[in-house]
Amino acid sequence: MSVKYYTQFKLTDGDYHGGNEFSGVVELSRPMEMDSDVTDIKAILARNFDLQQSAVQLVSWSRLH
Repeated sequence: MSVKYYTQFKLTDGDYHGGNEFSGVVELSRPMEMDSDVTDIKAILARNFDLQQSAVQLVSWSRLH
């Protein structure tokens, strides 16, 4: 069962100097455990922007119902 999360995040890569804060929905194949493991969300965002995972800083996230 997939789970969707609304996310707000910043990209810290050098290509995103000006407008580096974004928001959007990320769909995971399974729910995060107690909303503490954000590795899956960061990995998906990094892959979508073709960046290293360390270039993604999550500001906030919440599960969509």
